[in-house]
Amino acid sequence: MNAAHESEVHEALRAVVARSHGRLVASLARSGRDLSAAEDALADALREALEQWPVLGVPREPEAWLWTVSRRRLLDRARRDTVRRGAAEALLASFDREPSPLELGEVVSSDVIPDERLALLFVCAHPAIDPSVRTPLMLQTVLGLDAGKIASAFLVAPATMGQRLVRAKTKIRDAGIPFEVPVRRDWPERLGSVLEAIYAAYGTGWDELGVDARQADLSREAITLARLVVHLLPDEAEAHGLLALLLFCESRRAARRVDGRYVPLDAQEVARWDFGAIDEAFAEVDEAARRAHLGRFQLEALVQAMHARRRFGEAVDWDGLAALYAAIVRVTPTLGAHVAQAAVVGRARSPREGIALLASLAAAHPTEVARYQPYHATLAALLEAAGDGVAAAEARTRAIGLTEDPAVRAWLTRG
Repeated sequence: MNAAHESEVHEALRAVVARSHGRLVASLARSGRDLSAAEDALADALREALEQWPVLGVPREPEAWLWTVSRRRLLDRARRDTVRRGAAEALLASFDREPSPLELGEVVSSDVIPDERLALLFVCAHPAIDPSVRTPLMLQTVLGLDAGKIASAFLVAPATMGQRLVRAKTKIRDAGIPFEVPVRRDWPERLGSVLEAIYAAYGTGWDELGVDARQADLSREAITLARLVVHLLPDEAEAHGLLALLLFCESRRAARRVDGRYVPLDAQEVARWDFGAIDEAFAEVDEAARRAHLGRFQLEALVQAMHARRRFGEAVDWDGLAALYAAIVRVTPTLGAHVAQAAVVGRARSPREGIALLASLAAAHPTEVARYQPYHATLAALLEAAGDGVAAAEARTRAIGLTEDPAVRAWLTRG
């Protein structure tokens, strides 16, 4: 097999995984209600594809090929497991009733949620699943992220995240939690978890911009999902808030990296921003405000809106941003929100005040802070502004060591 042919096979596999991973796993899991077994079966099929496709060629319908092989693996496992329990016949009959890939769209997404991946996000937001693991479960099962990427997003060790996901899937299997799309009346109670997953997917893709092109595509897919949520649930203020937030961020994509160089927000050329996306984002902010139900995503969208006012020649209102972040950390006291608050307070009031906020954060969460790159990058900037060059250099070195993106690392190295 030559290198060019091997590359074609790998590209075909990457494409089908990006396009169909979620719905294949979901359909395989519907029979046995065992996400781990479904994922294992699909992983076996992918390994078999790597062995066979270079020899036999990429199938005309690669998704159907993976479906067939995965289903065969699950069927073999069902025979082994259920024969020991004396119930093979009934379970094998259930596999025989399993839909083909051509029917998956109707079964998984239904006529109500027309997008398969969004439907699966609502499935994984089942109230019987621990809220703390719903978003990671969605990112892995629906969007195909590995435990390492998810762990990085949630500031935990990969092994810890892996254990959480295994426990969640075991509970789904043992408790018989239905792997089914909820009816419309149940959407609102699951919406918060779905929005969190879409936001996490966008953030993962955004962080990977310039590192992994496939992961970077997640940011665009997240926007598509956010638009669909707004379409399906137009009266939900936070859905509008999330879409606005993502559009504001996306509007700066071309300005964030110029000729391979990372450009921080304050230094970006406004002319490189996507004004159409900004206008749409402002419209979504207005739509959210009409619902008179303020939440986390609306607050974060308002933060981005204040930066976007530069488009109209206005200066950034740092005092206004500090007030917004004070509200955000009350609603969602995440590590990222606290670090952003410290950066803004350091700019609006004094670097020392921002440094004090970071010091309090480190005292309260030493383990998480130690491996959180934005904390050390922000501390370096504030220390530099306060005139403490030695401490700033130490913090910057720590930030550089935690940075995977070569362009961001180069920017930090230049100081």
